[in-house]
Amino acid sequence: MNLRTTLKTYASIFIMLIAFGLHAQNDFQGEAVYMSKTTVDLDNFGGRELSPERKKMIMERMKSMLEKTFILTFNKTESMYKEDEALESPAQGGMRMMGGMGSNGPVYKNVKTNEYLQDQEFFGKQFLINDSLPKYEWKMTGETKQIGQYMCFKATAVKKVDAADWTNMRRRDRDEDKKKDDEKEDAEVQKDSTKKEEFKDPFDEIEIPEEIEITAWYTMQIPVSAGPGEYWGLPGLILEINSGRTTILCTKITLNPENKKEIKKPTKGKEVGREEYQDIVKKKMEEMRAMFRARRGGRRN
Repeated sequence: MNLRTTLKTYASIFIMLIAFGLHAQNDFQGEAVYMSKTTVDLDNFGGRELSPERKKMIMERMKSMLEKTFILTFNKTESMYKEDEALESPAQGGMRMMGGMGSNGPVYKNVKTNEYLQDQEFFGKQFLINDSLPKYEWKMTGETKQIGQYMCFKATAVKKVDAADWTNMRRRDRDEDKKKDDEKEDAEVQKDSTKKEEFKDPFDEIEIPEEIEITAWYTMQIPVSAGPGEYWGLPGLILEINSGRTTILCTKITLNPENKKEIKKPTKGKEVGREEYQDIVKKKMEEMRAMFRARRGGRRN
């Protein structure tokens, strides 16, 4: 074999290896199972007077809403995150509605096209949130920990809280204004001793913070910029997210499963942008508040 023939042979092998590598990269897929758990402090929402047995019963009924299993299907550029319907109990659908608040559907992300799609149901209406990927200013802390067989690195960021994110609802802190409120109430009582007790709007007692800090743990052993829900943007798969009172933890990973799933974009629902959807939620919440006040006002007359 002369030099020219040898070079041609090596070149052919090199081209075949590149082609094989590209095929393997394009054909790569993974599947990650996540457990999501949200804690609720009933004492902050009028539960202090409830008996321990009553609290336990309420928490058991809310369990299907507070503890869920999700599956993230991903490749190098795309991912689809949705609830594991096989584990959904018959009662879960009703609890999930939260009195009409709706439920989150599949979330599709594409880091190559900067595309974000979410199937969202809200008060019986189906929406398709179509927007660019949310931006996170991740800060690397240098901390590490082991999650299963994967070495993970810690990163933190601050994110804005969605108007419909009931998981971050909290009792409004009125300690600073309590003294002023008491003084004002005493003055009003003295002015009109026959005045009926003022109606207290329960919506005034609840607030959603404008932003919260989130913590992510990601592994560079799986170098894809994917993660559960809306989260992404790190140089490795996110295996754990701590956001407010919610923790999302990866419990199982399968790389290149035998039966690969097609990652399809959600298409159902009225197409809206993220800000437009937030405006719809805020408007509906204000309508609910006005209706509640009107009903309460009617009862007093």
